Amino acid sequence: MPTYKRFEDLPIWQSARVLAEKIKRLTETELFSKDYRFVSQINDSAGSAMDNIAEGFERGSQFEFVNHLTYAKGSTGETRSQLYRSIDYRYVQKKTVEPLIAEYENLAAHIANFISYLNKSEIRGKKFEGRTK
Repeated sequence: MPTYKRFEDLPIWQSARVLAEKIKRLTETELFSKDYRFVSQINDSAGSAMDNIAEGFERGSQFEFVNHLTYAKGSTGETRSQLYRSIDYRYVQKKTVEPLIAEYENLAAHIANFISYLNKSEIRGKKFEGRTK
């Protein structure tokens, strides 16, 4: 696996960014747009996935990065749950959001795999470079 120097280069962050934009566009439809609280909530959870990946990366510690990746993974679940609510509220049709739900499941799996990789890695992060044990 390559060593990433910037969070923007992480495929999981890139995917989370694309999905957050898709959620934003979805919530601009007429039925969604009138439910301000719900629109805010689903956009916040979608943005939280990418933001937690970025924040954890920037902390410079493998432990903190993994911790924030678990938050990001949780945000993918929260967003999926809200997508189901959007179906229940009849803001969108099921067939419209099923692909988004699948994309969020895929992102969650990639985040879980990355967490697993980091937990097995000897890399401890920039915060610990040059420190002796």
